[in-house]
Amino acid sequence: MLTAQQLALAKGLLVALLDHAGKARADAALVCFGGTGAQVRFGPAVPRWWNERWLQPVGGGGGTPFAAGVREATQLLERAARRKPLQQRWLWILTDGRSGDMPARPADVDQVVFVDFEQGAIRLERCEQLAKAWGATYVTPEELID
Repeated sequence: MLTAQQLALAKGLLVALLDHAGKARADAALVCFGGTGAQVRFGPAVPRWWNERWLQPVGGGGGTPFAAGVREATQLLERAARRKPLQQRWLWILTDGRSGDMPARPADVDQVVFVDFEQGAIRLERCEQLAKAWGATYVTPEELID
């Protein structure tokens, strides 16, 4: 995610998504995965303001623990389903797909959106594969930018 400013673009899109959730007064959570594991950095709660501390330590550069990130998200979604069973739950995954992990789709999610940051001449197309397997929406960052 370091090439062509992909990580900076991902962080910018994430800020916009959290801002949108805050304006809609929707609960949101931020799970970051990178390096050796995954961590909940925010929520679940309504994001009322942006805090740079949520994203500043997020890095890129390989070894993405994608399955760990999905496990963390799955746990949050399961808790949300128990607390608010009628609430619609979305999972947005921003990644370049450079991981060999192929986890199962979380059960307690209504919509999944993969935002694929993969670039370069040799593409693995894992985001597209997972989106298809999960019945998810597949988009590129450029499609989300007005």
